[in-house]
Amino acid sequence: MAVADFTTTYKESIFLPSQLSSLSSCLSNTRSHVLKPYLRARNVNKVYCSVAPNEVQTPVVPQPTSIKGECYGVFCLTYDLKAAEETKSWKSLINIAVSGAAGMISNHLLFKLASGEVFGQDQPIALKLLGSERSFQALEGVAMELEDSLYPLLREVSIGIDPYDVFRDVEWAILIGAKPRGPGMERADLLDINGQIFAEQGKALNAVASSNVKVIVVGNPCNTNALICLKNAPNIPAKNFHALTRLDENRAKCQLALKAGVFYDKVSNMTIWGNHSTTQVPDFLNARISGFPAKDVIKDTKWLENDFTEIVQKRGGVLIKKWGRSSAASTAVSIVDAIRSLVTPTPEGDWFSTGVYTNGNPYGIAEDIVFSMPCRSDGDGDYELVKDVLMDDFLRERIKK
Repeated sequence: MAVADFTTTYKESIFLPSQLSSLSSCLSNTRSHVLKPYLRARNVNKVYCSVAPNEVQTPVVPQPTSIKGECYGVFCLTYDLKAAEETKSWKSLINIAVSGAAGMISNHLLFKLASGEVFGQDQPIALKLLGSERSFQALEGVAMELEDSLYPLLREVSIGIDPYDVFRDVEWAILIGAKPRGPGMERADLLDINGQIFAEQGKALNAVASSNVKVIVVGNPCNTNALICLKNAPNIPAKNFHALTRLDENRAKCQLALKAGVFYDKVSNMTIWGNHSTTQVPDFLNARISGFPAKDVIKDTKWLENDFTEIVQKRGGVLIKKWGRSSAASTAVSIVDAIRSLVTPTPEGDWFSTGVYTNGNPYGIAEDIVFSMPCRSDGDGDYELVKDVLMDDFLRERIKK
């Protein structure tokens, strides 16, 4: 899925506009991206590129107005975003960081982000991709594929292995990079390794990201990692941190649809309470199928209380046994769904699940943890907890557990 070693050792060469013609032979092998709509002042201006020593021309004084640090290939070109007629109605560019960018989940996610599927067809984006020294060559390959895909909305791509560099000025951070769960592993087994990663990334976000950055934590155990990350980023609002439980919500919707004999777009108001783990609580009490309470459509209470819950809780583990690895494509889809739920107004009467900070919650859930709860959004990137939810003794006891 991603990598666990985020070090700060760089491999780089410095090139200037006068040298760009000599880069053509190397750009088919390695790059570092940015199609720039405008220029930002940088302390260091560098382009990552693998070339033989005898191909490097004598360095001259850098010109900051021409090259942005860590840009890649065609994305290093400078032009006016509003110059082309079709871009005049576009919104201002937003910066999106993705850690674990050379991993399987990112391999599905990045192209969805670049296509406009997530933020809209009038929203240009800059992708800032974080990898490790070990994965840097693969990260260059990812950047090459993004370059070759010719996405009009993808105006910048940069790659690096230092979160303090990659996270600079980002408005969204999707933290996938973590040691993945393998066969026989529980998420708690990953905590020692991945906790260190998310502590460091929280510090980096706190230091250099936008003060209102929205953070989606995917690497497991994501609830705990999100808590570690936000505790290391005191200058960023705690409610801006999310642990991804949308995949569990999607899995639960699918199982209810299968049992009811309907297509899954008929299932709404699906809540996942708690952790992205085998202790999660898929909430069938508040779920609705074709507008009716799920319990009124599916009369098999034993299935709802036992089989349904267990299927959803253990779906990831079953998939690992089948695949031999964690889910990737469906996880990427759920990240898209999670972000779209924050940037698109929630349909009237519906809600979505996301793991968020519990302080001030109306459900009696312990404070100072990250816990999946039902939320609504006005589409501005923020959210509010849903207050009008049903709670019976069965659900309350499950949530407490």
